[in-house]
Formats: sequence, structure tokens, C-alpha cells
Amino acid sequence: MKKILSFVHNDFEDLELWYPILRLRGEGLTVHLAGDIGNHIYVGKYGVPAKSDYAFDEINSGDYDGLLIPGGWAPDKLRRYPDVLNITREMMAAGKPVAQICHAGWVLVSAQVLKGRRVTSTPGIKDDLINAGATWVDEAVVVDGNLVSSQKPADLPFFMNEFLKLM
Repeated sequence: MKKILSFVHNDFEDLELWYPILRLRGEGLTVHLAGDIGNHIYVGKYGVPAKSDYAFDEINSGDYDGLLIPGGWAPDKLRRYPDVLNITREMMAAGKPVAQICHAGWVLVSAQVLKGRRVTSTPGIKDDLINAGATWVDEAVVVDGNLVSSQKPADLPFFMNEFLKLM
């Protein structure tokens, strides 16, 4: 059974965390959530809770087949943890599917893994992605090798279809 890791922190975009998790689980994949504290409840922008299974420092990226990074304001917090950046770099380097949506691109910017990649995001971080060496495009979903990116919650069905294809 394939395993997916998802990062979580307070102020995640509720739909961008839960819609993908439910789709992945519905397809028979296991999804684990990792936060800065294991077994901790984080609260999304609209009050929906999510409980972490593990702390970042307990994660071995080799144990996972893919990575999901939800958006919201959480990515601005997530990118400050060296373990998050290392896991992201390892997953990208291994060619494992990595899915990022909305503001989640901030994590990839800080992990320095976007040079030469084609991506999309919320337009609010377009300049950050370009300055990190990516080519930003205004599309609902973009697939560049192992990286899937989308702009907003309305794109989630298309985003997840592409992520599931890579899985």
C-alpha cells in the first residue's frame, strides 16, 4: 500500500488539506500528517481541526511514496523548519510525486528546489516562485515531472486527478 506524507500546521487551508486526504484515502492510499509536534491538533483557517501523526523530526522520507503540501497560511510557518525543507528536498531529488497548492509553493522556494521547474500557485506568490528560478504559468494545474501544482481550492479536482496519476 502506498503512503503519502502531508505537512500540517495552524492556519492551513481547510479544503486544501482535507479534500486531498479524503481522495487519497478513498483510493486506498495511507496518508500520514506531520507537524512540528506529533499527536497534536492543528486548526485550519476556517476552524477545521487536523491531528498530526508524527513530528517532522520523526519522518524518514524514504518511508513515503509522495508528498502533499496544502496551502493557506501554514506554508509560511512550515518553511521555517529545517526538517520540512530536508524532507521536501529528499522527495524532490528522489523523483517522488510532490503536490503543492496555493501558498504551498513557499515551502519549495525555501527548499530551493524550483530552479528550472514549471509551476503555478496563487498569484500572490508568483514573484517568489519566479525569483526562485521557476517559470510561473497561469493555469489551474501544472505537472512538471514529479511536481504537481495548482492555484486554489476550486482547482482541487484537477489537482488531485494529476497527483493520483503520478501515484
